[in-house]
Parts: sequence; structure tokens; C-alpha cells
Amino acid sequence: MNGKDVLQSPLAFLALVAMTVPVARAHNLNAADARELRAYALTEAVFDRYAQATRNLNGVQIQACDDHTEVKSIDEAAARLDAVPEARSAVRSAGMTSREYVVFAFSLLQSGIAANVLGEPGGELPTGVPLENLGFYLEHAGEMQRLTNEAEGPVCPG
Repeated sequence: MNGKDVLQSPLAFLALVAMTVPVARAHNLNAADARELRAYALTEAVFDRYAQATRNLNGVQIQACDDHTEVKSIDEAAARLDAVPEARSAVRSAGMTSREYVVFAFSLLQSGIAANVLGEPGGELPTGVPLENLGFYLEHAGEMQRLTNEAEGPVCPG
């Protein structure tokens, strides 16, 4: 995989995360959520469950397709997943709670954004992004690309 592929994979995967998780912008997270993400470590075991949950979420409508409101906390994003029985079931059947899924997804999202920033000339690691998570993200770019390729996209009401 060349450097250009590594950058394309994070961009595609970020689109998948945004599709499957009600997304909060990092600068809008409350202080407790920001601290939680700084302290969170991406791991193989949780990635396996996250990947399965993401596959399970294929085709599940999480929010209205025209609802572009962003969430302001991890708990709010998890509540949006829990509010849809099919989504809650998809995540739980992979061995995760909705909150665990959201924290992992936000950590991946944060790391993916950092990977893109670092790929730009003069790019520096954004404050609050654990270097270990960035490494994990880059090491798993191929797996995340496969998840992206498997994604069906959101289901919108007719």
C-alpha cells in the first residue's frame, strides 16, 4: 500500500463512520468526552467487535437521511443508536453497547482526521489525538477499506 492509498482509505472510511454513527465534531464535544477520547486506546479485540457491528448495521436507518444535525456528546450519539431497535440489536449482537461502539468510532474518526492532517505538507498531529491510536488506524487502513467497500449505505424512507 503506497502513501496515496493510505490517505484514500482514511477518507473513504471516514465517510463510512459518518454514515453509521451520528457524528459529533471534536471541537463540539464536552470536556469529559474529549478527555475520554484522549485516554481511549484502540485495540484489536474491540476492532473485531466494531467491524462486526458495522457489518451488522449495513442497511439500518439510524436517522432520517435529511437530518444533518450533529450530536454534542458521546452519550447523545449512543442514545440515537439505541433509539433504533435494529441498530441497537446490530451493535449488541457484536458484543458491544452502543456507547462502546460510539467511543470506538469517534476514536477512529479522530485518528483518521489526524492521518489526513499529517498527510498534508506541514501537517502536525492535532492536540488530543493519541499517537498510538494514529498508528493503529494506519495499520488497519486495509481492513477499514474492506469495511467501507462492504457498506450498503443508509436506508432512506421512500
